[in-house]
Amino acid sequence: MNYWLMKTEPDVFSIDDLYNKPKKTEPWDGVRNYQARNFMRDEMKKGDMVLFYHSNAKAETGVAGVAIVAKESYPDFTSWDKKSKYFDPKSSEDKPRWFMVDVKYKKKFKRIVTLSEIKENKRLKDMRLIQKGNRLSILPVKKSEFDEILKMSEK
Repeated sequence: MNYWLMKTEPDVFSIDDLYNKPKKTEPWDGVRNYQARNFMRDEMKKGDMVLFYHSNAKAETGVAGVAIVAKESYPDFTSWDKKSKYFDPKSSEDKPRWFMVDVKYKKKFKRIVTLSEIKENKRLKDMRLIQKGNRLSILPVKKSEFDEILKMSEK
């Protein structure tokens, strides 16, 4: 099993939005960074655990809950839709450039584990999220980091 952190802007798609979807499941579309795409396409597996991270939040930026990879990667069909903000004319059904996975709601934290709390926790000092220059929307997470964030959410 792998562990991930997936960032979303809560005013676009929040943990509550995921909870309210049919079957509490939604495609994670619109990723337009090759390294993040490669994580989804090549490494994410059904059953992998996800830290659901609210970024650029008007309130608090941080981990809001947990999701599970419900379906492994498949072509991101929004890249073929000319009306979509994620349209890419270089992507096609025959040669898809972008991929997505489906994520399923597992748990919303009672409180957000804030970015500042994560930075202050010595057990998380090597977490990719807080390394300089690391702005990817999808990041691998070590099991120990995942477990530490879960513990922090209950304090």
